[in-house]
Amino acid sequence: MMKLTNHTSPAAMAFKQGFVATLPMQLGVAPFAIIFGTLAAPSGLPPWAALAMSVLVYAGSAQFLALTLLAASATWPVIVLTTLVVNLRHALYSATLQGPLANVPFWRRAALAYFLTDETFAAVQSGLNQKVTRIDAFMLGSGLCNCSCWVVFTAVGILLGQAVPQLQHWGLEFAMVATFTGIVVSMLLTRAQLVAAIAAGLTALFAAGLPYKLGLMLAVVAGVAAGMAAARFEPISKTQTA
Repeated sequence: MMKLTNHTSPAAMAFKQGFVATLPMQLGVAPFAIIFGTLAAPSGLPPWAALAMSVLVYAGSAQFLALTLLAASATWPVIVLTTLVVNLRHALYSATLQGPLANVPFWRRAALAYFLTDETFAAVQSGLNQKVTRIDAFMLGSGLCNCSCWVVFTAVGILLGQAVPQLQHWGLEFAMVATFTGIVVSMLLTRAQLVAAIAAGLTALFAAGLPYKLGLMLAVVAGVAAGMAAARFEPISKTQTA
């Protein structure tokens, strides 16, 4: 009798791992997308435009900020500049993944850049810690999981917003806060990372009143600086000295 063998390619296995690793985070992404969908119409955005924004922009915090500015009748340069500042953290994500994805062809890296969100970045970092060989396929699986959830539940929010009044006031945004808290806490493995998180959190708290979300960028700078300073005092492991 012929013995069955596993013909699953490393890329397909990594894709599945990335998809599965991102599934728990959708408990926070789904309510967040629903709220965005319900807020679109009151902010003056047609349903088709709200859905198109989730597909083409695909950036939760930037989309919410854009809705707020649209409702306030802000000009398009202000909207573009403000959302750009909010999303500058993705440049740090890209710099972090430059090494692991260095051998991936440019066109594939350009396509994967579309999927670079907070959730997918956290999932990819987990994949790197697990020594996943095809990290590009892992990132693709994670990105498709997160993106499809965001787009589908944006559509659900648009439909519910028309059928259920005041749905945006149900407190669903707490799920997103809890999800991000879980992402960050699970990645605090060293003293330097803990110091960076505390510094960034305190800076964001005290600078929350700054315009154009500049407090977020200050928090990033403070977190990076504090983490780098703390890393100098980290004990050197035996593997580093070997």
